Amino acid sequence: MNRRNMLKNTTLATLGASAGLACANESNKSEILSSPTQEKGIGKKDVAPINPDYFIPNRFKNKTIIVTGCARGMGAAAIKRVAREGANVIGVDWLKEEGSAVIDEIIKEGGSAKFVYGDVSTNETSKEMVKVAVDSYGKLDYAINNAGVMDAIFPGDPIDYEKQKHLTFSRCHEATDEYWDVVMRVNTTGVFKCMREELKQMVAQNQGGAIVNVASVAGLRGFSGTPSYVASKHAVNGLTKNAAIDYAEFGIRINSVCMANTATPMVERAYKLVTAKVKASKGDAGMGTIKTKSLLQYTDSNHRDATPEEQVAVMLFLLSDEASNITGANYATDGGFTSY
Repeated sequence: MNRRNMLKNTTLATLGASAGLACANESNKSEILSSPTQEKGIGKKDVAPINPDYFIPNRFKNKTIIVTGCARGMGAAAIKRVAREGANVIGVDWLKEEGSAVIDEIIKEGGSAKFVYGDVSTNETSKEMVKVAVDSYGKLDYAINNAGVMDAIFPGDPIDYEKQKHLTFSRCHEATDEYWDVVMRVNTTGVFKCMREELKQMVAQNQGGAIVNVASVAGLRGFSGTPSYVASKHAVNGLTKNAAIDYAEFGIRINSVCMANTATPMVERAYKLVTAKVKASKGDAGMGTIKTKSLLQYTDSNHRDATPEEQVAVMLFLLSDEASNITGANYATDGGFTSY
């Protein structure tokens, strides 16, 4: 069964993640679990995604880069590519086995990589990742603060909606403290604490640097059904602008990226959660189906999501010397979602 057609008329259009914005097609509520033929896009020519194996040799040679949320999705794609481009990398994640496996893969390919296991919203983890970078490679040049969550269910746990529904995305009058607190803690406090430690080191080095924070299109506009996520990603974009002002004099550039629909494991899991939520609520989707696709997704013949590699390409550009005049920007890497 086509996963998109499973989720018709749901609030999934509202659920931007660190990994992007999951979306569903519009249809009648009675068709939530049906699988009719997928409507084709209206475009005359599809935009081909970047080759996932593409990289720029030696672009980050001898640079040291921290990537949080390295176990899956955009974080995994980012840390693998910067390693291929010559960087020494430190991956951070609370998914220990998956995060370690990504680092092991980099090392097997000849890259230089270290893994830090932990929760980015704790002082211990944010301090440890910078310490590992400095102890292992002598400095910290760049960072991608990518780690984030859509709900309060631990990403490594299997889905059991009836037991976990108090931890999932909900409208304000239905939302629990647990949902609100975890999403805000990981997405907003996590970015703040990671930036705080990264910036301490970069200021002490006096060699400049660059940071990219992974926000979301949900940090540029509102979406229904996910108050904590929207608030947290607006906060990430605000932190980005604030830090860009404070650290420009130190030669440190700080930007964020704001993706829409991106194909990641986090988004795939959200499809399953929303399917369960819509079934339990008998198809009540609220306001979530008013707008569900970006410009590029709407016109694409298969309504494809952005790929992690498409998002990573912009992140690495913003770290690179080619972006020497860019700071304080909240880049809409959203396929035109906010343009219409």
